[in-house]
Amino acid sequence: MPFVSSNDTLGANFKDRILNNNIKTTMGLREWSILLLLSVIWGGSFFFIKIIVVHLPTLTVVASRVALAAIALWLYIALKRLPVPKSPQIWKAFMTMGILNNIIPFTLIVWGQTEISSGLASILNATTPLFTILVAGILLPDERANPRKLIGVLAGLTGVIVMIGPGALQGLGMAVYAQLAILGAAFSYALAGVYGRKFKALAVDPVITAAGQVTISTVFLIPLAAMIDKPYTLAMPGLEVWASLIALAVICTAFAYILYFQLLSTAGATNLLLVTFLIPVSANFLGITFLGEKLLATQIIGMAFIGLGLMIIDGRAFKYTASHLQKVKNPD
Repeated sequence: MPFVSSNDTLGANFKDRILNNNIKTTMGLREWSILLLLSVIWGGSFFFIKIIVVHLPTLTVVASRVALAAIALWLYIALKRLPVPKSPQIWKAFMTMGILNNIIPFTLIVWGQTEISSGLASILNATTPLFTILVAGILLPDERANPRKLIGVLAGLTGVIVMIGPGALQGLGMAVYAQLAILGAAFSYALAGVYGRKFKALAVDPVITAAGQVTISTVFLIPLAAMIDKPYTLAMPGLEVWASLIALAVICTAFAYILYFQLLSTAGATNLLLVTFLIPVSANFLGITFLGEKLLATQIIGMAFIGLGLMIIDGRAFKYTASHLQKVKNPD
């Protein structure tokens, strides 16, 4: 039976759809496990990107990444014989998601990083959960903003700054348009997280949603890369580059987006985009484990701030402590 009937439409009020489709404001073990796995996968993507960008221009990498991910996902869908929605409205939703989650942020980040350091770009990108709290608080009745969430996000953002190094902030005020581009990408990711809640209400399988998103992104990005990078003029990359590109596409994009949409459907946009804080942590641990990098004091402090921020947003540890103190104070 198809996940989506042909007469499904997206014209209904977004808030009305979500009201009957509430998510868990406090994540369980499953949600935290998916979030951590997603952070490791996206943190590990830096390994593959470091190999690839030496040989291929950025937009070509991005376009190849989503194209190969689309192929992998559609092969999986064909093997599993998953029903594909035929409604034009659903495909319009895939297009919107692809634009918000891939095309706009990828393009803005690529352009922004030509003018500012990757460290400053990472810090600016880590504002995504803050934007998500604001956007979700306005549009989603079950993800209202509150002081606890804001304090937790600010603590996590502080941790990212400390981990990457406050020296990266010295670039603030210079190349203003590039910095605004990275912030625009973060805001676009926030919009994508909120908009993506629609797919659970429409009963679209996460694999189909992931495939639809990267397919639309491929349609837009391949012509863009062809015009700007002219990859057809480049030498054929070696086996190591192809292996890294396939891993980046299949594991860090196709599989990662399946996890992304699964977590979005259960934990919501605000909790999902906390992965922005965890990616630098995963990248550091992978660098220490496999590349022999040293763990610095600033990284430990930064991780502590990120952990504190996540605990504040989760809230259970503080509720348990308050409840325990109340029992000690009033044993009867």
